[in-house]
Amino acid sequence: MSGAETFNRALGAMARGLRRRCPKCGAGRLFHGYMTPRDHCGGCGAETGRIYTADVAPYFTILIVGHIIVPLILMVEKLAAPPLLVQMTVWPMAALALTIWLLPCVKGCIMGLMWALGLHGHEHQ
Repeated sequence: MSGAETFNRALGAMARGLRRRCPKCGAGRLFHGYMTPRDHCGGCGAETGRIYTADVAPYFTILIVGHIIVPLILMVEKLAAPPLLVQMTVWPMAALALTIWLLPCVKGCIMGLMWALGLHGHEHQ
């Protein structure tokens, strides 16, 4: 498989995982509930339950949320200068809501990449 084919396969699997769908077919659900991976895809039977992402998904989620929330905080402070109590109420809730929404999407994306590359998360060098 050439580099371009591998890249396209990985990109497609990541996009399907971002939607929390099976990285192989995109039809079956990737998770039971919030973030527990299913053992097999209900559509194509692909094994996804053995993919272990460890702490990569929370790390990238925090990175993404920080890059969204911090510029918004600075922009609102510069333009409107709301009271401190408003800032202390709105931004933590916004960050929490964004984190809760993004975390399974990011985990699915990472699981898609790992599936496309044939990784399970327990490899040793």
